[in-house]
Amino acid sequence: MTDTTRSFADIRRALLAKEEVALVDVREEAPFAEAHPLFATNIPLSKLELEAWARIPRRDTHVTVYDNGEGLAEVAVQRLRDLGYSQVALLEGGLDGWRQAGGEVFIDVNVPSKAFGELVEHHRHTPSLAAEEVQALIDTKANVVILDARRFDEYQTMSIPGSISVPGAELVLRARDLAPDPSTRIIVNCAGRTRSIIGTQSLVNAGLPNPVSALRNGTIGWTLAGQQLEHGQARRFQSSPEATRHIASSNARKVADKAGVKRASLADLRGRQQEPSRTTYLFDVRTPEEFEAGHLPESRSTPGGQLVQETDHFASVRGARLVLVDDDGVRANMSASWLAQLGWDVQVLDDVPASEFSVKGPWVAPVPASNPAEEISVHTLADWLKTGGTLLLDFTASANYVKRHIPGAHWALRSQLREALAALPAAERYVLTCGSSQLARLAIPEVAALTGKPAFLLQGGTANWIAAELPLETGETALASPRTDRYRRPYEGTDNPREAMQAYLDWEYGLVAQLGRDGTHGFQVI
Repeated sequence: MTDTTRSFADIRRALLAKEEVALVDVREEAPFAEAHPLFATNIPLSKLELEAWARIPRRDTHVTVYDNGEGLAEVAVQRLRDLGYSQVALLEGGLDGWRQAGGEVFIDVNVPSKAFGELVEHHRHTPSLAAEEVQALIDTKANVVILDARRFDEYQTMSIPGSISVPGAELVLRARDLAPDPSTRIIVNCAGRTRSIIGTQSLVNAGLPNPVSALRNGTIGWTLAGQQLEHGQARRFQSSPEATRHIASSNARKVADKAGVKRASLADLRGRQQEPSRTTYLFDVRTPEEFEAGHLPESRSTPGGQLVQETDHFASVRGARLVLVDDDGVRANMSASWLAQLGWDVQVLDDVPASEFSVKGPWVAPVPASNPAEEISVHTLADWLKTGGTLLLDFTASANYVKRHIPGAHWALRSQLREALAALPAAERYVLTCGSSQLARLAIPEVAALTGKPAFLLQGGTANWIAAELPLETGETALASPRTDRYRRPYEGTDNPREAMQAYLDWEYGLVAQLGRDGTHGFQVI
């Protein structure tokens, strides 16, 4: 291993030895989803400075960066070094080098959890029902309750008729209250397969007396069966009484113990956070609302079901230590049981006094100090746009841009700024915006250097323009970059082609075989 490159063999050896590995794909999400190694994490170059410190907290972590020949990785190496990372290298040969060395590549996003879900069903034969069978139960008014294990916003987009939103980590804590009669059949669904399999198996593992089944293939299977979904629903779980919380806590701890989850006190945590050679993440797996009402210092809000689904996003250093906390002994233990099976060194904080949940408000990502920039108000921008000579660049997520943006704004990817500017008419001055102005601020010196013209920052970003009730427009009105910042998931939204949905399911069914070919996963199903 050299100071400047690391090979496929280096990364594979480190994964098998359970050493800390940060393998970072710096392309946008769409090309990342087309092909990447199993344990690669996607941190696009366009927002590297805003995400790196939270996702790779220890600055002397061995970070290996790659792209697919676009020239992004070399820029990323320098930016990471500027951020204080001391052990940064390029992947030898990039993605092509990985392939040529015999490395397996995977499509889609959050692949470790999806592949693991298929492995769980393969080993445990997790019970499931087809969409047609569930529809028949609904039609005959059978004694059944349907629990949707996705995030609440996903549930609101589309849901099975009559279902209730109970995000994954909440299932073991809430299911007894939603189905107090042990003869009530519980059906767990998500959009595809993973979260319904993990949710169903969670209830089975925790010893729930009810018959439990996954909705096979989730809302995709429901749609492919020609059945109707609901939209805009708001049915949610309620708080659980002490008696059921106690039962759920006892059962969850047994499951975690069986999975090999370790225990830690606050004193243990503080000691481990000071270890110079290990990365320790502290995740609060309660709901975002509970987190904001009070949480431990330095903890991050990661609702448990999403943490298990998107571990590669939240914990971007494979081989790191994960410490989980809640206030009930259920959600942390159940989430930890899955993370341990996913090959993580995971610990649960026990007996945390309520007084320690002392920090209020949402989680705030650690980011470097802001670049200085000359800021203008929304009213100044409105005047400049009327008089001409001003070009407005919007760096927000493309989905947000399409939803609403300032009239005349050109959407651009920061990582493709040179190409975007070359495609746009020259201007006397440039104004940059995004949702909050945070990402736009990073691009100010880059735009000034590339154009030789003054570049200004819209104070408070597009959010301030909206707050001032100034005009907005919608749609792909002025795209200066391709919309590759977001991979269109076949299981999201309500207008996906049936062929894409079926192809996604077929891909998921093949993941167990692909895990076998890769050989680095270290998963163990209890």
